Amino acid sequence: MKALRVENLSDDLSGTRLVDIADPKRGAGEVLVRVHAASLNYPDLLMTRGKYQFKPEPPFTCGMEMSGVVMEADADSGFSPSDRVTGGAKTGGFAEIASVPAAALRMVPQGVSFQTAAAMGAAYSTAYTALVELGGLKSGQTVLVHGASGGVGLAACDLAKALGAKVIAATHRPDKTDRLSEVAGANHAITNSGRFRETIEDLTDGKLCDLVLDPVGGDVFDESTRCVAFGGKLLVVGFVAGRIPEIAANIPLIKGFSVVGVRAGEYARRFPRRGTAIRDEIDRLACEGAINPHIDRVLPLSAWREGFDAMERGELFGKLVFEPAR
Repeated sequence: MKALRVENLSDDLSGTRLVDIADPKRGAGEVLVRVHAASLNYPDLLMTRGKYQFKPEPPFTCGMEMSGVVMEADADSGFSPSDRVTGGAKTGGFAEIASVPAAALRMVPQGVSFQTAAAMGAAYSTAYTALVELGGLKSGQTVLVHGASGGVGLAACDLAKALGAKVIAATHRPDKTDRLSEVAGANHAITNSGRFRETIEDLTDGKLCDLVLDPVGGDVFDESTRCVAFGGKLLVVGFVAGRIPEIAANIPLIKGFSVVGVRAGEYARRFPRRGTAIRDEIDRLACEGAINPHIDRVLPLSAWREGFDAMERGELFGKLVFEPAR
């Protein structure tokens, strides 16, 4: 079968190749899935460089999440051949066939396509864990979402809007602000380069933001500490800007806000019942049409380099989905 393999870690993807390998053998407790769609996440790019928290040893097949049809499963797994499933482990999704732990899979919600299911998993789980589970989002609150044109950012905008929040979508790309209002339904869309606290103050009549979701880090984090309302939360999701920021303890003390680290996958592993409840709630919202992932483009797996390069250059608006069978 065809699989995208990281044979050597490198900063320029030179160690990553689409190759022919033997079909995977199903291990104990695993389900064999013919992959129909697999979505690209920023950690997939980081893992090719050995710069993600999870560091698999090469060679490995990359791809965190996918959707497809069950080929084989244990009788007690809860799945049967021909079931439409979605999910994934930390690796293995960018291939024609994947062997995935049964616990890491769920049924594709009724009426949801393979592409949408693959695009909805990690991004919406992260957004829900951050905003609702850890952030305590309530209808009517104001949420500032950085990196709003990326997969997690758009998911956060979509989810917050569905739950009745006022959304300020922020991006470093001025050419994307119009689309954030049109596609993401944001109440306001701004650029977050330089000093943006005054803009936030104007948009909120001086009240600032109840929640700030930050997958960017660097200077954006620094300025965001000035944008959180008293009693609010600054939700740290990642550091795509490259610089991991630091904060003096007196800042959240004086301003009365909390800094909360968000590791959605680890949260679900440590609290599996809550992880299941989060996934169930996301599926419910999807079935009702309340949320809908925005897919930037769909590519055959043979065009993997185009997809990875587009993500690294910040060109994507939403999720990119590969179709291994094309």
